[in-house]
Amino acid sequence: MIKAENLSFGFPEKELYRSISFTLEEGRHCGLIGGNGTGKTTLVDLIRRPEAYLFDGKMVKEVGRIGYVSQFASREKDRAVTVQDYLSEDFLHLQRETAAVCEAMESAEDLEALLERYQSLLDEGESMDADNYEQNIRRQLQLAELENKAGLELSKLSGGEYKLVQVIRQMLRRPGLLIMDEPDVFLDFENLSGLRDLINAYEGTLLVVTHSRFLLAHCFDQIWHLENGDLQTFDGSFLEYNYALLQGKIELQEAAEANDAEIRRTEEMVVRLRKEATLVADPVKGRALKAKVSYLGRLEARNIKAPFVELRQPEITLPEVEEREDQEVLLQVTDYSLSFGEKLLENVSFSVHAGEKVALVGPNGTGKTSLLRDLWAGEHPSVQYSDGARVGFFSQLQEEVLDNHQTILQSFLDLGFERPADVEAYLERYCFDPDSLHRTIGQLSGGEKNLLQLARLSVGDANLLLLDEPSSHLDTYAQMALEKALADYRGAALLVSHDFYTIVNCADRILYVDNGTIRPMSARAFRKMIYKRHYSLEYLELEAKKKELETRIARCLQAEKTEEAKILCDELGTIVEKM
Repeated sequence: MIKAENLSFGFPEKELYRSISFTLEEGRHCGLIGGNGTGKTTLVDLIRRPEAYLFDGKMVKEVGRIGYVSQFASREKDRAVTVQDYLSEDFLHLQRETAAVCEAMESAEDLEALLERYQSLLDEGESMDADNYEQNIRRQLQLAELENKAGLELSKLSGGEYKLVQVIRQMLRRPGLLIMDEPDVFLDFENLSGLRDLINAYEGTLLVVTHSRFLLAHCFDQIWHLENGDLQTFDGSFLEYNYALLQGKIELQEAAEANDAEIRRTEEMVVRLRKEATLVADPVKGRALKAKVSYLGRLEARNIKAPFVELRQPEITLPEVEEREDQEVLLQVTDYSLSFGEKLLENVSFSVHAGEKVALVGPNGTGKTSLLRDLWAGEHPSVQYSDGARVGFFSQLQEEVLDNHQTILQSFLDLGFERPADVEAYLERYCFDPDSLHRTIGQLSGGEKNLLQLARLSVGDANLLLLDEPSSHLDTYAQMALEKALADYRGAALLVSHDFYTIVNCADRILYVDNGTIRPMSARAFRKMIYKRHYSLEYLELEAKKKELETRIARCLQAEKTEEAKILCDELGTIVEKM
């Protein structure tokens, strides 16, 4: 069990937590969500190493060993060792240590220390189910759909496959608590499905930082939501949590409407009493007037300014460009090939027309990012742009386009902003507070850096955007804001993405990387393929109905039709129970 009471912590430039409290009980699978830069990674690191932080409050840890999977797990990827041997290392090391202790006991005069060490090794082996480790490795690889990779060297794995192997290695160790920080980043959909199955089959305690709407919809029985220095905990699934938030919005709107009605009634009474007081000098009426004015002040002070649950949702925009003829070809790729020792892509040809959104989709390690970087460089003989194409680039390799040593403020002044106040007003839409403008870009979280890239892109006039994993690291609300921005953008976009929701909500068509080539698919055919592999038809129908109801409820709330929203919310609750 992990328990914190009134925990507060921050840095000189930013306060992160103000007297937050939480409990993580044994066996729970907890998803930690929150806006970009709210301190999720810092919180899990504080839980892992509280002695390294000067925090206020109290933390109790009764979990034993803590396992950890970093969002940047790549340290051992180049080792010349097979997946099977890599996953066996901890168990073989335990066997060697146990054998060494047994050998030492044969000739030792003082056995007490050796017996104690021997018992410790036995206990460790029992906690890891070491006697059955080979069977457990096979089972985990099958869950992740990596059973055919057991004899492959780590260096031959894709980034997503290697991340799954890291998850399996930690799960095999069976720690008291396993913490994973954005284990889904850059996973293709097949690997993401494997990660879902690993999480759902895991019997230990999990705390997972994630922005993946797929994982959030299909894993976790507890949600922690970190926002604006506070932490909200919820016992239930993410779907249930979002439903509870929606109910909260309706309740807040009801309270706001009731408060407004009471204010209007009191204002009318104050006007009437003032009129009477001017006609007749009556001390009793004077006191009544003073009391009503005071009551009106209290009502206005507690008036709910925003009748919705306030969440950090950025207002992402993309460049304002003129509409061009739909048939105009902005980008033409002809007989493009790519190899790094082995051939990744061969004789690839495709085009991108004005105004269309095209998703480049495929497994990790198939050359998508390298292709996009060649397109951005514009020097490859197979790449041709029209005279009217103005290209903007978003890189998953953030250091390609951002200077980590530069302050946020200076990076925008360099783009042509004249005054710091203009930068402050502009970036407020992207959830950057004024104090953060003097931080260096290197101090930002991965999600904040990606928001910064998007904010810089929108300053330009690009009518063709090359976007390499633009939703990676973004919180769920920023992902939805990005999807809206792409839908509103009148230019063209070619985006590499592994996020199923971003693809189906934004793409007009798909370029699917398959066996060294790229084949075009309609967005409908791609959606059907993914659902056939990973969803039931019933789930597909429920999800469509859920989205329709959420849209209708949002419109009712905007139109202040609270009663109608409540009826629709009850209907939505029935749908959520079935999912």
